[in-house]
Amino acid sequence: MRLRNKPWAKDLINENLDLIAIQPENMQGKWQARFEKEQPIFIEVGSGKGRFITELAKQNPQNNYIAMEVQEGAIALVLKKQVELKLPNLQLLLANGKDLSELFAEDEVTGVYLNFSDPWPKTRHVKRRLTYKSFLKQYQYILKDDGYLQFKTDNQGLFEYSLISMNNYGMKFDDISLDLHNDEDLNANNIETEYEEKFSKKGFRINYLKAQFKN
Repeated sequence: MRLRNKPWAKDLINENLDLIAIQPENMQGKWQARFEKEQPIFIEVGSGKGRFITELAKQNPQNNYIAMEVQEGAIALVLKKQVELKLPNLQLLLANGKDLSELFAEDEVTGVYLNFSDPWPKTRHVKRRLTYKSFLKQYQYILKDDGYLQFKTDNQGLFEYSLISMNNYGMKFDDISLDLHNDEDLNANNIETEYEEKFSKKGFRINYLKAQFKN
């Protein structure tokens, strides 16, 4: 979903370049240098307003996190939170998810989070889905051998497509749930996105999976 233009976004970004990378093509293999400590790196591709990734970083100081957004207005909302929080293990990235293998080095990342990605329901747009095989290839490249992909969506069609796409790619599934919020074990540590909270309250079931690439 495209956000309205934020006239203040560009100034906020330019004033906080220690918290956000806007020339990420220079960062491949060097992301640890942007953090206070060298720790496992996790990326959320499409961070929206940032509730999930900021809470994840607060709860897990032993890891480093990168909030990634292609929309300037969206990443500016995350940046607004981070300017206040100043979490030492959170960095922001203004870039397109289709360029991951150019932005990160091979085996540089431990985990990738995809939360409520655009379903791109039309067949002619299938290659834009973040679980299409070309995206999976990039996740495989940047993830460590024991790294994982975690995916949540309320869109049943996208979830079914993603299961098939990942299975055809040869991935192995650690966890799958067709109703995350009613799964006591998997939901115990679940952090809701803004979108997730809104639509689960309307009765939408949340689909969830965690998967790895076979070595």
